[in-house]
Amino acid sequence: MRGTPQQIIEKYNQLARDSQLSGDRVATENFQQHAEHYLRLLGAAQKEQDARREQQERENRERQQERDRERAKRQERESNAPLSDDPSEAPQPDVMGQPEAGDSGLVETPESQQPPKPKRTRKPKAPKPVEDAPAETAEAQPKDGAPDAPEAAE
Repeated sequence: MRGTPQQIIEKYNQLARDSQLSGDRVATENFQQHAEHYLRLLGAAQKEQDARREQQERENRERQQERDRERAKRQERESNAPLSDDPSEAPQPDVMGQPEAGDSGLVETPESQQPPKPKRTRKPKAPKPVEDAPAETAEAQPKDGAPDAPEAAE
């Protein structure tokens, strides 16, 4: 048989009535015993379910009472704390022991770091002053005949 325990009990009771009407006392007794068995199982399951529900309700009440006690204590502490609208009367933090403004205490991540700036190139070497002496100009020019400054490409 299939169904909920209550449906099974009803089905066995119906079978017991049918067998009684047909005059089969053995089948009637058998179906009645089956119905009683399922009735006992159903009663035990309901008692267990009720006990579980009561336990959960009791635990929920205890938790709620604990929350209420904590809330009352917190409100009592807040009401006992001196109320001051003037911030100068409130306790001031000690800023001498604080880390410097550059050190926020946060962990450095690659995203927070700025990319390194490109390095500056050196300023080109200043040309030597040209004198009237032809010997120095010959030395200033390289031997392969190329001038010091590169010429613009055309």
